[in-house]
Amino acid sequence: MRLLLDTHTFLWFIEGSFNLSDTAKNFIEDRGNQRFLSIASLWEISIKVSIDKLKLEMTFTELVKQQIYGNAIELLEIRPEHLDELAKLPSYHKDPFDRLIISQSLVESIHRLDLSLNKVKSAISGWDETGKC
Repeated sequence: MRLLLDTHTFLWFIEGSFNLSDTAKNFIEDRGNQRFLSIASLWEISIKVSIDKLKLEMTFTELVKQQIYGNAIELLEIRPEHLDELAKLPSYHKDPFDRLIISQSLVESIHRLDLSLNKVKSAISGWDETGKC
């Protein structure tokens, strides 16, 4: 299965947080799954570190080398097609990083691991009235 981890999913995974369900953890740890992290998540983490809303136990470079490459997580670049899809999304969800990650999952047909519900959401399913995929 192809999985796109959102920012919180990734952070809870590398921290070993109890907020991450066993099911979500198993999906991420299963090397049979192809795991992706959006460049948007790295951007969000960098911003949160710079404004003291997030503390990392390592440098940003170490985070990428140890936690992303070390866990065989592939980085998903931001492409114009993702931005085209982003422009079409309803405005239910205001978080720009979440919106970009959702648009990437739709364009790439990747299942998104959404921690708001702590389960895998299908990129095919689209949005409902609550703004959740």
